[in-house]
Amino acid sequence: MKCRRRRKLRGILKCTAAVILPLTVAAGARGAKYVDRAVNGEALLMDSTGSAEAPPKADRQEVSRVTFSELPDESIMLSQGYGIEDESDGNRELLRLPSPLDMKADNAGEKPYPAHWETGDGEIIRTTYGLYSGNAFFGLEGGGQVNNKTGIPNEELIRESGFLPNFTVEDTDEPLVLLYHTHTTESFEPFVREHYDSSFNYRTTDPTKNVVMVGDAIQAELEAQGIGVIHAVEVHDYPSYNGSYGRSRETITPILEKYPSIKVVLDIHRDAISGEGYAYQPFVEVDGREAAQIMIISGCDDGTLGMPDCMQNFHFACALQQKLERDHEGFTRPILFDYRHYNQDLTNGSLLIEVGSHGNTLEQVQYAGQLFGRSLGELLNSMKRR
Repeated sequence: MKCRRRRKLRGILKCTAAVILPLTVAAGARGAKYVDRAVNGEALLMDSTGSAEAPPKADRQEVSRVTFSELPDESIMLSQGYGIEDESDGNRELLRLPSPLDMKADNAGEKPYPAHWETGDGEIIRTTYGLYSGNAFFGLEGGGQVNNKTGIPNEELIRESGFLPNFTVEDTDEPLVLLYHTHTTESFEPFVREHYDSSFNYRTTDPTKNVVMVGDAIQAELEAQGIGVIHAVEVHDYPSYNGSYGRSRETITPILEKYPSIKVVLDIHRDAISGEGYAYQPFVEVDGREAAQIMIISGCDDGTLGMPDCMQNFHFACALQQKLERDHEGFTRPILFDYRHYNQDLTNGSLLIEVGSHGNTLEQVQYAGQLFGRSLGELLNSMKRR
């Protein structure tokens, strides 16, 4: 009887091994395949069943290789499932800031904002920019687009857009963000109207009516989320416009040396979208209010600009663009990726931000600054080490 039970038990074990062993080998083979893909820098995308599938295979020579020994410093990490997922409830209200029209500067400077307006002789065209078409544009997985003005193939930039920003965020009381303005005097329309006054060149040294006010709005929302900010408000473009980027570099370089905790450096501007006799006012409605549409500019090195790590800024630009679009669809114009320097060699989190255009109103750009600041703060807080 005991022998019969032993034979029966051996039979069961053989059958079980015959079923399990092939599955184990197959799983091991699949695991090895995915490890190989990860080592070669290929992102793994999860489908609805939880199975990992690789994106269409690119030319192997164009894929950046990543070894396991390089991963701990987080210089390169795949973005799927790590660090930048929004964990906030998304319901926090913006701060209540005074209207720029009611603000009075302690010192309006040598070129004050107009106190009176002549009858407008140029048309203001109110518009909302949507999705762009054409070979220069491509979409980002999480929302928004990129305008590729370089010779780098779109396919390569699409791969790059899937990587995390190349910096880590510590939970610290030290400043994390530096805001500054190369073209500090850039200004805006006073309110919504059909025509503009061509006698005003949209430049003022009044910090409550130029891009400094936009920087103040961004700063307020960041600090409300516990993000340390330094806002450099020096005027760099008046009375001389030429050489303003050199002067702004002289302002921010010692700040970066003093505060190595700074990871994000943003040059806040406004655009100038216009033609002969008209100016555009690009806006989007968010929660019943009008906000100026914004554009991120990420510079690329053509080999002559001294920015060998420019793609790292692009990683941050794409993460930020997608966060902004997830929060407020249509808030952004496509990222401009072009051969431009703009002092973006100083950190790997350096970008130029165009908040609206000169046809936008003071309140539209202030609101846009608040929306931008809140989204940026949530992004940075989500990247902090837990």
